[in-house]
Amino acid sequence: MNIRYITPFIEATQNAFLELLGSKPEALTPFLVRREEVLDWDISGVIGIAGEARGVVVLSFPRGLAQEITTILTGQMKTSVDDDVIDTVGELVNIIAGNAKRGLEEFKLMISLPSIVQGDSHQIGWPSGSVPIVGIPFTTPQGHFNLSVGLENIITV
Repeated sequence: MNIRYITPFIEATQNAFLELLGSKPEALTPFLVRREEVLDWDISGVIGIAGEARGVVVLSFPRGLAQEITTILTGQMKTSVDDDVIDTVGELVNIIAGNAKRGLEEFKLMISLPSIVQGDSHQIGWPSGSVPIVGIPFTTPQGHFNLSVGLENIITV
């Protein structure tokens, strides 16, 4: 796996959390995501990538961590997945994808608006074909989350 193209996403994730939440999540060992795998997440923000490479960036959280992050950012206690939680997850994946794009400037990439997938153990519609999807688990004192990245012709295994 060419980690060079994963590093901008790891750094963008850590920087976004550090700047917005005051703590830097620890990146754990990246892994290849199986397309048919049912995820153990409750809410995911999804950004499409287009341009010289096509792909996807997905940021996935358990419900409680998404609510806790939103509580920190808004100052209002969140006990359910409401519009604020959905907006927070969408904005986080947008910030991460946008900042990681700067680390891949040799490719002319464009990012879409974020969309949200939610529900217990939901599935993501990954790009078809042979685009490898790399999962990057992160851990924080509040819990764990996952960033998944698949970029055609950039990430190879």
